[in-house]
Amino acid sequence: MSVTALKEPPKEARRSGSAAVVRLAAPTTPARPSRWPGYAKSVAVSVLPPLVMVLLLGLLWELLCSGPGATLPPPSRIWADSKDLILDPFFVAGPQDIGLGWRVLVSLQRVAVGFGLAAVVGILVGAVIGQSVWAMRGLDPIFQVLRTVPPLAWLPIALAAFRDSNPSAIFVIFITAIWPVIINTAVGIRNIPQDYRNVALVLRLNPIEFFWKIMLPSAAPYIFTGLRIGIGLSWLAIVAAEMLTGGVGIGFFIWDAWNSSRLPDIIVALVYIGVVGFVLDRLVAGVGSFVTRGTQAS
Repeated sequence: MSVTALKEPPKEARRSGSAAVVRLAAPTTPARPSRWPGYAKSVAVSVLPPLVMVLLLGLLWELLCSGPGATLPPPSRIWADSKDLILDPFFVAGPQDIGLGWRVLVSLQRVAVGFGLAAVVGILVGAVIGQSVWAMRGLDPIFQVLRTVPPLAWLPIALAAFRDSNPSAIFVIFITAIWPVIINTAVGIRNIPQDYRNVALVLRLNPIEFFWKIMLPSAAPYIFTGLRIGIGLSWLAIVAAEMLTGGVGIGFFIWDAWNSSRLPDIIVALVYIGVVGFVLDRLVAGVGSFVTRGTQAS
């Protein structure tokens, strides 16, 4: 600070010989920038492009299917004919006359049981195969053959074995979802770094401790990749199986709507199926990202 910048004390202070009290301005803290603009921009970048594309595709669909010779209903007719299914997905008007929300929940219950069993059995079997070279050589060709069998091809075998549609549908989900879980888990176990195995030998971990502390954390990215593939296949399998086994699931609703020539209802059900499948995939991906601390690809 220069001498010229200093202010002289008032005349009264100079006469009395007392020092003048100079008031200093209170320090000002910079205001924190609001996070809402960043959140709004992130949401806009994620939501607006798909929303614009959906609107454009809907407009194109409306233009192409509004003519007299169109075989598919336009969006305006779908809204007019199936508005109750869209606005009220949880209505109950009878044993078979229920909303699509309830039908999706019934299908999700079967998927939860079948996929849960496939996840547990697949991870355990994959861990055993990944640890044994001979097991990998002997079982991998068999698994590669079985995983190519279409889900519905297992349905007659399941009906003959269980004599009931519900466990048969669960078995179809299980046998469809288990192969990617086994294969990806085995690959993840085989790719465990040798340093981790050496640490386990030094610490003298028993097989159970090695499984929980070394194998699962190291192979988690591979395991969750298999689980994401498996949940998608499970949702595809249950819709196809319910078309043949009946009941109140979303698959049987599509087949019943086709037999009744209700194309708008079928299209609405397809939207439900796509949205639920997307949510299931994001859910498994989110759990995998949390467990693997972001190493799992989304």
